[in-house]
Amino acid sequence: MTAEFTGWHVLAEFGGVDAELCDDLERLESALRESLIAAGVTICDVVHKKFDPQGVTVLALLSESHASIHTYPESGDIFVDVFTCGSIGAGASTAVELLRDKLAPKDVRMQVIQRGHGSTRIEEPVGNGLTRIWDLHEVIVDTHTPFQHMVIARTEQGISLFSDDDRQSTEFSQLTYHEAMMVPAFALAAKLDKVLIIGSGEGVASQMSVAAGATLVDHVDIDQREVELCAEHLPYGYTSDELAAAVEGKGSIKVHYADGWDFLANASEAGTRYDVIVIDLPDERVEDAQHNRLYESEFLSRCRELLAPGGVLSAQAGCATMWRNETLKRSWTRFHEQFDTVVQYGSDEHEWTFLFGLNERIDDPVQAMTDRLGTLPYRAETIDARALVRGAIEPHALRV
Repeated sequence: MTAEFTGWHVLAEFGGVDAELCDDLERLESALRESLIAAGVTICDVVHKKFDPQGVTVLALLSESHASIHTYPESGDIFVDVFTCGSIGAGASTAVELLRDKLAPKDVRMQVIQRGHGSTRIEEPVGNGLTRIWDLHEVIVDTHTPFQHMVIARTEQGISLFSDDDRQSTEFSQLTYHEAMMVPAFALAAKLDKVLIIGSGEGVASQMSVAAGATLVDHVDIDQREVELCAEHLPYGYTSDELAAAVEGKGSIKVHYADGWDFLANASEAGTRYDVIVIDLPDERVEDAQHNRLYESEFLSRCRELLAPGGVLSAQAGCATMWRNETLKRSWTRFHEQFDTVVQYGSDEHEWTFLFGLNERIDDPVQAMTDRLGTLPYRAETIDARALVRGAIEPHALRV
C-alpha cells in the first residue's frame, strides 16, 4: 500500500432500538444526515431504500468516503458502517457516537479500524478467543520466506520481529528475553566452551555465548532468508557483515543453514559434544505444526545425548499464564522424562518460561546458579540472584 492517508472505519451494531424507529425512513435519514454534518463530514449525496414488509437502508456518499445504516425492525437492530479519511480523521467515530445518541439503542457494539499507510496492525494470537494487537508505525519487511510469514516493523517497543503473526522479539525487551534463555544455562553448565543454538535467528544468543566465554558457537537455522533480513534490519544481533563472517566460519560463531534435526544427527555421528544447547523456535502449537517436532521427546533425547558432562539444554518452553499453558505443561513433562535435573526460569519479558535440563543430578540447582552468577564473564543486565530464585519457582499448575 502506497496511500499516504490514514482512515477511520467504524463498524457498529445498535441493539434494542425502537421497532417503529427502525422502520421510519425519514427519521433515520435525518438522524444520519445530522450526525454526519455535526461531525464535520461533507455529504455529497444520500440514497435510501424502504423494504417490504419492513426494514430500511440509507447510504450516504461522502467527500471523505461513505456512511450507511441498515435496520431490522423485527429484532430492533441497526447496523452502521462509517468510513472517513483525509483531514477529517476520526470523524467516523464522532458521527457514530452522535448517531447513537439520536437513536437511543439499549446495546451498542463498536469496532474502530484504522486503515491506510501507517495504520497496519498485527493480531497476535495469545489464547483461545484472545489476541494482542500490535500497531505497526512503519513496515520495514513483509515477506514470505520458504518457512514463514516474516514481518519487521517499527512499533511502540522499537523495531520488532514477527513470525506468522507471533511476536519473536522487540528492540525494547529482547535483552530481557535472551538473558532469561541464556544466563541460567551459563550459571548451571559445568564449563562453557562449545555451544549449539537451534533457531534464534537474530543472533543475540550466539553473541551472548561468546561474551560468556564460548570458543565455538554452532548456530543452526533452517531459514536463511529470515536470518539475513534480521541481520540487515534489526538493531540487535548480527550485522550483515558479522553474519557473512559467521557463514564463512571466520571467528567463534559458525552459522549453518540447516534443519536442526539433521544437524543433530550429523553431530552425533561426528561425536561432537556441547556444554550448552539452546532451542529457540517459534512457539510450539497446541495444534499440529511442522516445527512441533523440534519440541518433542525424540528431539530432546537427541539433544541430551550431545551434552558434554555437566552440559545444559535450554529451551523456550511456553507460557505459564493459565489460559495458554498447555504447551508448557507438555514441555515440563518431557524435560522430567529426559533429565535428572530440571530448572525453570520465568522471564519478566511477557510470560515466557524457559526450562533447563541436565543429565546429572544437582541437589540444589538454584543455589548453584546464584553462587556462580557473579563469577560469569558475561554480566547480566536484567537478572540477579534474587531474580533467579524468584524465576525458579514453578507455577502451581506444574506442581499439581
